[in-house]
Amino acid sequence: MPQFRSLPVTDALAHELLTEYFSYRAETFPTPSGYVTTFPTPEQFTEPRGVFLVIETNPEPAAGPGRDAKPTVASEASAVDAQSQATALGCGGIRQLEPGRFEVKHLWVRPEGRGAGLGRQLLSELERRARAWGATELVLDTNESLAAAGGLYRSSGFEPCEPYNDNSNATTWYLKTLR
Repeated sequence: MPQFRSLPVTDALAHELLTEYFSYRAETFPTPSGYVTTFPTPEQFTEPRGVFLVIETNPEPAAGPGRDAKPTVASEASAVDAQSQATALGCGGIRQLEPGRFEVKHLWVRPEGRGAGLGRQLLSELERRARAWGATELVLDTNESLAAAGGLYRSSGFEPCEPYNDNSNATTWYLKTLR
């Protein structure tokens, strides 16, 4: 079952996922001027003004006797080991732009994780956290070449809106009012 883990954007795993995302966008960007890469700054994604999440899956626990037994030092060590073996399949963040308004940023699912609903789960978790911090609306920008992303956003209640920033990579801006 997928789990969410909050990481600083400067963490090695966060940087690895963001680098993959930015490389993919640079390779597939539809305009000759190219994709402009901007790594996020840590202060934008520090709770409660923001958060950067990694979505991971853990290896299935081995079947057998004692699986439901009381935790022991050995089983706690196994749990720590399992976390270190977790497979990171995607990332995304939210940051507060102004009171009540948060922006979704860098939503990315690795190719091996696509088609399993992980992007939707990650978007939902980011929305849940924004609501907990008092968000009344979420915004995001994207490029129309990311058709699956646009479909995810629209089916999650986002509606096209006027541009709220000057992101040269974006062609479409979305808004979701949180009730």
